[in-house]
Amino acid sequence: MLKSLSGRFLILTVIFVMLAEVLIFVPSIARFREDYLLLRLERAQIASLALEADDMISPELEAELLRNAGIFNVVLRRDEVRRLALSSPIPSPVEATYDMRDASGWALIADAARTLVSGGNPIIRVIGNPVQDGGLLIEVTMEQGPLRVAMLEYGLNVLILSAVISAVTAGLLFLAVRTFIVKPISGVVRHMKAYAEAPEDARRIIEPAAGITELREAEETLRLLQTQLSSALRQRERLAQLGEGVAKVSHDLRNILTSAQLFTDRIEASEDPAVKRMAPKLVNSITRAVHLCENTLAFGRAEEPPPRLERVNLAEIVGEVIDSERLSAGEHDLSFSEDVPSTLMLRADGEQLYRVIGNLVRNARQAIMATGKAGEISVHAEEDDGHWWIMVRDTGPGLPPKARDFLFRAFQGGATKGGAGLGLVIASELVRGHGGRLELGHTSDKGTEFRICLPKWSAGS
Repeated sequence: MLKSLSGRFLILTVIFVMLAEVLIFVPSIARFREDYLLLRLERAQIASLALEADDMISPELEAELLRNAGIFNVVLRRDEVRRLALSSPIPSPVEATYDMRDASGWALIADAARTLVSGGNPIIRVIGNPVQDGGLLIEVTMEQGPLRVAMLEYGLNVLILSAVISAVTAGLLFLAVRTFIVKPISGVVRHMKAYAEAPEDARRIIEPAAGITELREAEETLRLLQTQLSSALRQRERLAQLGEGVAKVSHDLRNILTSAQLFTDRIEASEDPAVKRMAPKLVNSITRAVHLCENTLAFGRAEEPPPRLERVNLAEIVGEVIDSERLSAGEHDLSFSEDVPSTLMLRADGEQLYRVIGNLVRNARQAIMATGKAGEISVHAEEDDGHWWIMVRDTGPGLPPKARDFLFRAFQGGATKGGAGLGLVIASELVRGHGGRLELGHTSDKGTEFRICLPKWSAGS
């Protein structure tokens, strides 16, 4: 109960209502004391008027008048003449005098507090203004004990009434909070638990229904998160199924390509100059395809295999990539250029670097060919003290907004229609395996540039 929202709200409500009642109680008890003393002054004035009406009043009647007024004596001043109107023996000396004529609110509160904490039954003198212009002032002497008892009874009644008001108010607020806040929140929690049991079930996604603005915003946000999570889970399941299928295809394709390698050995023995010139490239392409299938199978079991770092000639790798893509371009008006020093040696995995540059150049070629216009693709390389830099530029149409938003994310960042966006993902992962990074330099309707940065140092150096 105490740990629940409604329980704590109930306790806080009781505390705040009681605090408000205490703040009201202090001036109200002071007001009660003032009214009590003014009533005694009024009764004393009435008793003195009875004496004025009949100067020959008996001592018994005078004592009865004083007893009914709850006082010992009355002093009434009229026309600057002060005289004792009614009197009786005072059991003890007067201990305090209270002037009710010009008393401030703070003075009344202080006097009321002193009256409540004082003990015994002291004699006090009270001075006030007579009612109905019955004189200049009226002064009475009385016991303080009955006043204190009356104040305590009044205060107890106020506290009991405050407790009842607090309980009723707290109960109503408790019901209101449970109805308008706790119940909707509990409903959201139930939806979250039900969704957690089967997040792939779209029927369990919450439907916003709260009437309170803040709760409805929370429900709408939760719905958005659940929708995105369900979509991500479905995509992950599809990727797992796709990975299993790719692994099976790669296994069979590897066997087929291995057989093709046997045939290329015979082709290399041909005396035809054109065959001799193209055979090595065919052998290299088939060899890379076999390695790719083997790596795909390894990826299905764990991750992309770590690169085998060795000294490789970048110009040779770039040349093979451009020769392959030039053949794929066919008759399309597409030119290729390379600005790579022939002596530039990198410490990298040659096969993986070929795949990285190949993916970037292939994407550029496909983007330009999709426009049906002429274009140019260039590969530039340079180095500084700590890094090798490889830039792949094209004059294509640039990356679409979706590809920019989901760059390097599989199945979301495809730049061409029907593309899966895997090329950049694979390239980025391979570059990260070398300790480097693949980044987008710029993209616009005038072309795109990707930059590959490879460090010259390694963790073991």
